[in-house]
Amino acid sequence: MSLKFSPGKNIAIKVPNHEFEQTVAFYADILGLTRLSLQDVDAVDSVAFEFGDKNLWIDAVDNLSQAEVWLEIATNSIEEAANYLEQKGVSRRDKIEPLPSGLKGFWISSPTNIIHLIHEEPVSR
Repeated sequence: MSLKFSPGKNIAIKVPNHEFEQTVAFYADILGLTRLSLQDVDAVDSVAFEFGDKNLWIDAVDNLSQAEVWLEIATNSIEEAANYLEQKGVSRRDKIEPLPSGLKGFWISSPTNIIHLIHEEPVSR
């Protein structure tokens, strides 16, 4: 099997607590995006919207001074991905945020410090 990467289905915007309500209102009320139901999510300060074929998450974060964009990348082999990215000198950021139990994945950052969740799922061609 050859290692593959593909875009994940989620984009997260991490925002300071004091900007959370305004940010949610911007996407819901001004842009009119459809809000998703979050029945399976434990996070209280998270809202998700339909964003084309993606989900756009708005997450309130303590002690954050400005918004950050986080991206999701799927791979067909988490072990191969970890080895490959390590060989390429990509920084692991595993302590940035806990992963849901059972998720085979890890965090990395790009050279410009954009956080990416790398996780395993079947990747389409």
